[in-house]
Amino acid sequence: MSDFVCATFMLTGILCALGAGLMWGLVFLTPVMLPDYPGIVLSFGRYIAFGLIALVPAWLGRKEIAALSRAQWWVAFRLSLVGNLLYYAALASAIQLSGAPLPTLLIGTLPVVITMASNFAPGRAADAVAWRRLLPALAVIGTGLLLVNAAELEQLDGNRSLTQYLQGCALALLALAAWTWYPIRNARFMQQHPQIRSSTWATAQGLAMLPVVLPGFVLYGAIAHVSGASYAFPLGPRPALFVGMMLLIGLCASWLGTMLWNHASARLPTSLAGQLIVFETLSALAYAFLWRAAVPSAQVLAGIALLIVGVILAIRTFRRPA
Repeated sequence: MSDFVCATFMLTGILCALGAGLMWGLVFLTPVMLPDYPGIVLSFGRYIAFGLIALVPAWLGRKEIAALSRAQWWVAFRLSLVGNLLYYAALASAIQLSGAPLPTLLIGTLPVVITMASNFAPGRAADAVAWRRLLPALAVIGTGLLLVNAAELEQLDGNRSLTQYLQGCALALLALAAWTWYPIRNARFMQQHPQIRSSTWATAQGLAMLPVVLPGFVLYGAIAHVSGASYAFPLGPRPALFVGMMLLIGLCASWLGTMLWNHASARLPTSLAGQLIVFETLSALAYAFLWRAAVPSAQVLAGIALLIVGVILAIRTFRRPA
């Protein structure tokens, strides 16, 4: 493969990772906009929307969907259960318990954690990169994350108890574990099955969750209604905003974001793709500042600049011959 083709292949993957990050940043804003909805309800709602939206491309691409084996459907179910339902339920609950800064701090370490985990992953010698070559990019990205999140932690208020903060921290760590596992396993599957299109695999993950989230949502709403909880069955206190946001993140963050990430996973080494999840953090910050109608501080801007420099160093690391 020529250098030009290799460079084009990598650039396409990087742009797809950027697009996925822009889509995924929306999911950090949703719990802030809907603080009176439990995290599990937001997760159910998002993936019901994802599954229903996936029915359209599933019908249009029914031959490709029908060609998936039982084993491949089982992989899609596991990936969606951990990387979608569990991850977002834990993340949304963490944001509501402890506020956005603490989960952002922990989830913001994903580029470093995924890169380290994928470099340690057995059987992935083709993706592995010498640590001495990875460390400069990891150090710059890590410093940028510390600067950004130190500034974000200053936004913490005193309206939450220590117990709530600790519970939020535990749930954010669970979300971090889920989303460390998901991109590595998903990338491995995409690279081992190049015949499966990224859009087909994104659609399969949406369909795989639908039989779980539909009855789960109804059951949760019924239990909450019978027990006299404040949650208003079935669509909560602000049904129009809830349905609108679920459709938005179901389409953009779930189906489109997953499809773009599948494209990136098939084209990039897992260690590099892990670092490009920094686009999600940058997007979440941008949306948060727009929502607050605030201007980033000099510290945040310096951290963002370091994140961008770190991504550029990471890309150059993987393009440079060993």
